[in-house]
Order: sequence, then C-alpha cells, then structure tokens
Amino acid sequence: MTAPVARRGRPRSEDADGRILEAARELLFECGYDGFAMDEVAARGRVAKTTLYRRWPTKDHLLVALVARMQDEVPVADTGHLRQDLVDYLTAVADGLNRMRAVGRRGNPEDRSAGVVAELVAAAGRHPDVGEAVRALFARRNILPLALLDRARERGELRPGADSEAVFDQLAGALYYRLLVTGAPIGAEYVERLVDQVLAGAAGHTTPHPERTRS
Repeated sequence: MTAPVARRGRPRSEDADGRILEAARELLFECGYDGFAMDEVAARGRVAKTTLYRRWPTKDHLLVALVARMQDEVPVADTGHLRQDLVDYLTAVADGLNRMRAVGRRGNPEDRSAGVVAELVAAAGRHPDVGEAVRALFARRNILPLALLDRARERGELRPGADSEAVFDQLAGALYYRLLVTGAPIGAEYVERLVDQVLAGAAGHTTPHPERTRS
C-alpha cells in the first residue's frame, strides 16, 4: 500500500475566519465604508495581515463575506402560512438594509443614501470577481425563500402557474429599489403592503381591468 499524499499548506482556520468577520462587523458599524481598513480588521481580529489578505484580497471581498454571514442570521421560516412567513422574512431583510443604510451616517437621520450596499453594488460593477462573489452570495441565499414559495404553490397558496423566482424578484427587488434608487423608507408597514400586493397577483386574486370587463 502506498502512503496517502499529504495536502499542501495548512488547513483554513474557522476560528480565524470568525474573528475576522466579527472584527469586520464591529469596524464597519463603527467607521463606515470609507473608514473601513483591512489592517485594522487584522489587528482587531488578532490575525496576521497575510492571513487576512490570503482569505479576502480587498475590503470589498471581505464585506461581501460579512454580508453573507449577516444574511445567514436571518431565518426563513415555513409555518404553512405564506403571507406571514414572507412578512416576517422581508421585515428582517428590511431591518438589515436599514442598518446598513445607517452605517457611516454620523448621526444624520435625514441622510437617505444607500450606504454600504451602494458601495458594494458599485464594486461589483467595477470588479468582475467581486461581482461574481455578490451573485454567488444571493444565488445561494435565495434558495431558501424560493423553496418556501415552491412549497406554498404545491399546497395551493399560490396559483399553479406562479413563478417563484418572479414573485421573489418583485418582493426583494422592491426593497432594493427603495434602498438604492428612491431612498424611501423601508419599514414593516411598507413590507406588509408589498407582500399583500404581490400575493394578490401570484395567488390569482386580481382585480379585473376596467376595459376587459366591458361587453
């Protein structure tokens, strides 16, 4: 028998990853995107700079990983009541977006900028590898709400032809539109109105267009 081939390099430390991401979260909410410095993350996370840069070569790569961790902290429950499940999930998403919007505001409540999210969208447009990481992040995360919608369709809460991806695009897209384009508030009341409006169409309970009811 031949001896097993040894793997090159040391295995990646999950403990180091956790310290880095927690340090990144702390620094981001303390200093905002512009004040976010990789060297400071390394110092707070108690890791060598080479360790940090080997994992995430730029602050945008690191912030994408941080957003992924924050998204994973938001549960996607399936209680069998689609409307409430969507309201709960999207309200939690909206809360997260509002926290990210507030980063770096320096106490100005009238600042309606998109904050860190806008910076990451811009970075994704400038750098193909960051864009790929952002798309992979959302593709992985969206598996959960898409599965929730699929199951709701199977039990009859959505009409048979309802497209789960299109339904979720309407819901999530509206939140990001408010964040990135209009700057309008994203609160629980808006989330409820949004879910009701989208489900009215997806469940098949639409109001006939006046011109279509004429004989």
